[in-house]
Amino acid sequence: MTRRNFAQLSIAAGLFSFLQYGHSESYVNGKLLIIGGAEDRLNERVILKRFIELSGGNQAKLKFILAASSEPSSVWASYSNVFENLGATDVEPIALLSREDAYNPDVVSNLLTADGIFMTGGDQSRLMAELWETPAFRAIHQVFHLNGICIAGTSAGAAVMSRQMIAQGQAPIITQKDVVSFDIGLGLVSMAIIDQHFSQRRRLTRLLSALAQRPDLLGVGIDENTGLVITINESIEVIGDGSVTILDGREMVSNYDEIESQEKLELLGVKMHLLPSGSSYDVKTYRTEEKRIASLLNAINYLVIPGPARI
Repeated sequence: MTRRNFAQLSIAAGLFSFLQYGHSESYVNGKLLIIGGAEDRLNERVILKRFIELSGGNQAKLKFILAASSEPSSVWASYSNVFENLGATDVEPIALLSREDAYNPDVVSNLLTADGIFMTGGDQSRLMAELWETPAFRAIHQVFHLNGICIAGTSAGAAVMSRQMIAQGQAPIITQKDVVSFDIGLGLVSMAIIDQHFSQRRRLTRLLSALAQRPDLLGVGIDENTGLVITINESIEVIGDGSVTILDGREMVSNYDEIESQEKLELLGVKMHLLPSGSSYDVKTYRTEEKRIASLLNAINYLVIPGPARI
């Protein structure tokens, strides 16, 4: 099968899951808060305040997954102090630090009571190694798809939001073939690859390289102290200090199939949208918007498609 045929099949599968999801009365539109890392915990704390708001307010049951971190105790000490200062009254870490924990009925029941789940930074591959296809994994999908809760993730916790996850890879000075490796993420976002610390770590070439491997997906780069709020099937909003970059290569022509690994990529016809903090788009409101932003709205319609519920 050629890469082009594979991309077409991937698009069809994603759109089928969207249509199936959209016609199910059992599902509600959950919210994602995808954070590019290094969110402000000392001053205005705009992003963390929004997590509380999206989860239902100060009385909401906020659960934290620390499994990506190599030092979960110190990470929890920082976040618990911040959220206590912000007035949240029910904040709790999930006892999920190994794959065995992900099968623990107490861990699963704790996740199922959540109004909001926050995944901290660290190593996204470690996090998915502990979660993949476990009862805890399915519990996260259940509360997101059936209860419509807010799920937030920062840095590594942001990377795992997508189905196709960047596992590792440096940002080359010049865009090259196969400089990133992929793994499977949570799949709450179906048709995008998410990268974090985007401007600060100069990851544009990395995300373009990833897009060359998977032209059927969008590339979404999120700056530090910046959050992308996605309401499934409905809208996006950018909050915080930086910007969100959306790369759309679905009509791109590239030399990916003709060159060897690590050689320079030629990418023609890539669309790029730069959305600063304060940008917001509702796919229903803007469905008939003027042509000058038609390509952006097309990309946003693609971005808000949910991944299939794995319950």
